[in-house]
Amino acid sequence: MTALALVAALLVKHWICDFVVQTQYQVQNKGRYGHPGGILHAAIHGLGTGICVVFVVPGSALIMAALDAVIHYHVDWAKSIVNHMTGWTAANPQFWWLLGADQLMHHITYCLIVGLLLF
Repeated sequence: MTALALVAALLVKHWICDFVVQTQYQVQNKGRYGHPGGILHAAIHGLGTGICVVFVVPGSALIMAALDAVIHYHVDWAKSIVNHMTGWTAANPQFWWLLGADQLMHHITYCLIVGLLLF
C-alpha cells in the first residue's frame, strides 16, 4: 500500500467513525474529560486506524492506533470545550470554523501517522 492509499484509507475510516457510527451518547459526552462516551469514540477511531495500518506496517498498528486514539480524544475534547464556552451553534460562522479546524487537526494526525510509518 502506498502512502497515498494509506491516507485515503484513514480518511474513509475517519468518515465512518465520525459521521456514520458515532452515537449521540458519544457526541454529548466528548466535552466531559474522562467520560466513557468520549473515550469510546476515540477508541473506535484507534481501532479503525489500527485496522488500516496493520496492512502496511503490522508491527506498528497498535502504537499508531493508540497514538490516533489519544490525539483524537484531545482534539475532540478541546473542540467541545471551546464550543461549550462560546455557545456557538450551526447558525454562527465560528461554529463551522471550529468544526473545520477539528477536522483539519484529525487529517493532520493522519499525515503524521503516514509520515512516521513510511518516510
